[in-house]
Amino acid sequence: MSKRHIQSRLLASYVRDPSAVIGSIILGVFILAALLAPWITPQNPYDLEKVSLEHFLTPPVWMEGGQMPFLLGTDDQGRGILSTIIYGCRTSLVVGFSVVLIAGTFGVVIGLLAGYYGGWLDAVMMRLADTLFAFSTTFMAFLFLGLFGGASILVVIIAICMADWVRYARTMRGSVLEVKENAYIMAAKATGAKDIRLLLRHLLPNAIPPIFVVVAVDLAVVIMLEATLSFLGVGVPLTEPSLGLMISIGKNYIYAGLWWMIVFPGAALVLLVVGINLFADWLREELNPKLERRA
Repeated sequence: MSKRHIQSRLLASYVRDPSAVIGSIILGVFILAALLAPWITPQNPYDLEKVSLEHFLTPPVWMEGGQMPFLLGTDDQGRGILSTIIYGCRTSLVVGFSVVLIAGTFGVVIGLLAGYYGGWLDAVMMRLADTLFAFSTTFMAFLFLGLFGGASILVVIIAICMADWVRYARTMRGSVLEVKENAYIMAAKATGAKDIRLLLRHLLPNAIPPIFVVVAVDLAVVIMLEATLSFLGVGVPLTEPSLGLMISIGKNYIYAGLWWMIVFPGAALVLLVVGINLFADWLREELNPKLERRA
């Protein structure tokens, strides 16, 4: 089957799947809003010159006491909820894509080498992976955040990566073990192809498709994990926008009737994760030949 035919089939399948289209649109809107945050938000919620306490706890604009430009109201610092959500999504996506890129690259390399060479390298790396996999990613992130000390976006990214590479390594190793027994790999070996050529030219392109599914699913997992860590007070610092931190602050006011401080950030986080998962479900079904195709 030619590459062009595969691309055409994937595009046709994508267009026929409403959930995939909706999910990708939702994700695209969030990414675009995050990129354009300085230009589309009414205020920079972390610029002290543009935030005033006289606007604190303002309700949404359609309620009594609401005022523009605070469409969704303000928090206890006078920051617009809408602006803070958009900047918070920026943080979530930066952490999510950074972890996926760093942990994914490291895990793919480890899985590729372990699956191809086997032996002691495979035994050592997979036992390490199994040990880390025995603990939850949240627990491991807590542990590494405690060891690093302090909190910043970079520290959060590193802490999550320390445990997150395992899923990529295990997936890649399994894919390599399946692919390396194919006839074209054996033929390349018989012609005297060097290991680096076999790994990069033959094994990697044919073993990588399952990783795309892991990436799509893991992005949502990492975003939720960052929000959880920030909600618990060990994620990004107070000087950085975070949906988890907004929800944590909002829970202190929910019984005072200030529902907008927790409902809107929570809804944004759920919508972002749902959008990613809708697209990931379609991608998983398309790239996993063992799953039964939809009619």
